Order: sequence, then C-alpha cells, then structure tokens
Amino acid sequence: MPAEFPPTGRLLEIACDESGSEGEKLIGGNTDVFAHASVRLSAESAAECIRETRNRIRSPATEYKANHLLRGKHRAVLEWLLGPSGPILGNARVYLIDKTFYAVVKAVDLLAQATAAERQAMALTLHREGPRTYGPQRWTAFLEAFNDLMRGRTSADSFFQLVEDFPPDGRVGEIMGLLGQGRERAGSFLAQLFDGPGLDPLIPAIAQAVVHWGAGGKAVSIVHDETNTLTEERIARLKETFAPSAPDGPPRGRLSGFQLVDSRFDPRVQVADFLAGVARKIASDELNGRGDAELVALLRPFTDSSSVWGDGRSWSLLGPEVTVRLAGM
Repeated sequence: MPAEFPPTGRLLEIACDESGSEGEKLIGGNTDVFAHASVRLSAESAAECIRETRNRIRSPATEYKANHLLRGKHRAVLEWLLGPSGPILGNARVYLIDKTFYAVVKAVDLLAQATAAERQAMALTLHREGPRTYGPQRWTAFLEAFNDLMRGRTSADSFFQLVEDFPPDGRVGEIMGLLGQGRERAGSFLAQLFDGPGLDPLIPAIAQAVVHWGAGGKAVSIVHDETNTLTEERIARLKETFAPSAPDGPPRGRLSGFQLVDSRFDPRVQVADFLAGVARKIASDELNGRGDAELVALLRPFTDSSSVWGDGRSWSLLGPEVTVRLAGM
C-alpha cells in the first residue's frame, strides 16, 4: 500500500488508540509500559489491512486484538504488519512511556525548583540510582506514596514525612532533600488536582501525536477509541493548547477536531489498537531484559523519539536515537 499524504491544505485525520492505560495508577498496576499509537491511513486502506490480517490469521474471533498477533503461531503475520512489505510503515507512530520513570519525572517536575535541564538530570539520577541507594522495596514505597498523593489517596503530611526520612547521603539523597522542600508547590497543585489530567499519560501522548503529525503547522483531527478519561473538558483543553500559534511563533500542529469512536466500527482505530498492543508488549519485554531482538528491530522505526523512557540499555534498541529523551513534561 502506498504512503498516504493528503493534498496541501487538507485536514490530516489521524486514528489513535492506547495500550496499558490504567488512568493515574502508575505504580503497582498490571502493566509497566504505556503505548499510544497514531495511524495515518484512509478508511479503505485500514479496512484492507484488517482483511489481510484476518486472512493470514484465520481466527473465528469476531474482533481481532493485538493478542492475536502476539501468539507464536502468528509470528509471521506480526512481522508482516510491522515490516517493510506491510501497510503501516511510514504511516504510524508509537509513543512509549515507562510508567515508573514517568512517575519519577512527575515527582521531580512538581517538587523540585530547578530548570528543565536540571530536572531531567535529577529524574534520570533518581530513576537509575534510587533503587540501588535505598533498596528496591523502599524505593517502590516512595513511588507508591507519590502516586497515591497525586491521586488524593494519602495526605501531604504522610508523603513528606516519608521523604524526610530518606538519608541525605550522596547525590540521590541531595535530590530527595530538594523534593522535600517542594511542599508548597505540591499544595498549589493539589488544590486544583481534579481540574487537570494529573498523572494520566494519555493526555501528553495525544499531545505528542498532534505535535508529530502537525509538524509545520498542519491542521490535525484526531479519531480516538472511546475512553472515560477523555472527558469533554480534557478534549477542550487539548484544543485550546493547540490553537493557531502566534504569527511570530514557531509553527506547530493545530488540533482542529476530536472524535471518540467505537474501535469495532472504525478500521483505522483497529489498526492503531493492533500497533499499540504489540508495541507495549515488545517494549515491556525489552525493558525487563527478555526482549525479542527481531521484533524490537521491527518496532524501532515506529517509536517516537520523544517517548518517556529512562533505561538507556533498552532505549538504545527501542528508540530511533541512542540518547534518552524526555517529552511532554
């Protein structure tokens, strides 16, 4: 199938879906990676992709999901879908988030008074050295406490007492001390906690899809699988964020439309569902040291370079660049 580029001046419609979303629960959930796929295909091309996938798998299931493609007996179908002879290479993107690292980034962004570059360095240091410095169990308890604080499930007093109990030794201890000074910043955020997306990774993922596909100031319309977290208020805020930029500002994407659909009735969203599901599994396996080299190599061209990923080893294989990047923070 040829790459599909709309004529200049026409609205670019992108279909999206996610895998691994558990709302604002980042620590201790069922998944450790969140993946958001955005696909640029016409309805006809997407329907043909679904038909071809069905013909190759030949399952009696009414609705095909990513787990069909992830079964060992259908390995050749998955390789076709992601490979150079498949229908989506060059027409799809995946934004990956390592949830544990995302929680660390959010904690540093919220609590540390520092520049963006300094906060990025702090987050990487904490993520990589925190478990070794304090032990995995104690470090996980800190992340769970921060996650609960942001979800309104624990008090600020309890959280900051936990932070203050960490020994101030070394660079990790120094950073934890800085976080402990962020009580006023946290209080200001918590006062308006329910007005925004909080820790939900879906919102920055959609924003990055608009940034990617709308590069150069193109108008983008999103067609997304239905989810309760995409409220009218959050969609309106996304549209406001991507309103036309100032004449003297840098060109950026414009979110001109947003539609929620049932994926069963939109083949474009079904293709996005396939990609998000297989990407999450491939990325999670690589993050945990049990990656499949061939599948990781096939996924790499789809990976958004602005994904939120703190593990350098796995990112050197998953990402289109060898440097670790932060985005949407």
